[in-house]
Amino acid sequence: MDRRTFVKTAGGAAAAATLPLPNSSFAWDHLDKIGLQLYTVRDQMKGSVERTLSQVAQVGYKEVEFANNYFGRPPRAIKQLLDDNGLSAPAAHISLDALRGPWNRTLSDAAEIEHKWLVIASAADSDINSFDAIKRTTGLIHKAAEDAKFYKIRIGYHNHDAEFREVGGKRIYDHLLELTKPSELDFEMDLYWITKGGGDPLAYWKRWPGRFPIVHVKDAGPAPTYVMEDVGKGTIKWAELFAHRKEAGIKHYFVEHDQPADPMASAKASYEYLKALQF
Repeated sequence: MDRRTFVKTAGGAAAAATLPLPNSSFAWDHLDKIGLQLYTVRDQMKGSVERTLSQVAQVGYKEVEFANNYFGRPPRAIKQLLDDNGLSAPAAHISLDALRGPWNRTLSDAAEIEHKWLVIASAADSDINSFDAIKRTTGLIHKAAEDAKFYKIRIGYHNHDAEFREVGGKRIYDHLLELTKPSELDFEMDLYWITKGGGDPLAYWKRWPGRFPIVHVKDAGPAPTYVMEDVGKGTIKWAELFAHRKEAGIKHYFVEHDQPADPMASAKASYEYLKALQF
């Protein structure tokens, strides 16, 4: 499927996802494991972690992903807050520099909260702007992944649109996939940024099946601006994408909006759309 096919109006996708088939015993599929990337509600988290996590749970979310910040709370307090609200945090974002720092402390804290993935949120341009830089970065990831195995934690990589630039005639994202083994690095595909960067999720899922256990779910308006939207209000065909979730290996779906006008309302609108989505 080419990009033109991929980026169309979401209305048709929503309709196709919800209309029943006449005289058919076909059973619609739907999403589970819908979570929220807490960067969406970061200002609310600064005000009150306790109140914000409670509100997120009230929306209906069962999972959250932290964004490189526990807001001064120790790991045991974070775990208790999650338990109190019926939430789990299978993943958390970290900086690439965290792999260069007190890495075992980071892993120990993550294990206490029961994270299963620590996901590199982004890479500086100097970490991916040449083939040698990419090799250094993947070498760092390799070493970090070896340590993480002792904590039963996996390393992930979250993309922006920069990873779909070419270095040496090949996209940076392709280099990262080729230079790492499935045993050492998973990919958290951000479905907004790959759209803006000109990539095709289905092509990646077909070529590297099973390497994308986590996705970021946020919608994109039409080209050329690709304004970020609540899920279901943009142009991405969610039902068509998620029909291929098993090929991708998706296990967790984290809603995110970088600059929502009303963060909690945005989180609620996206959750309700995904909860009702059928395909």
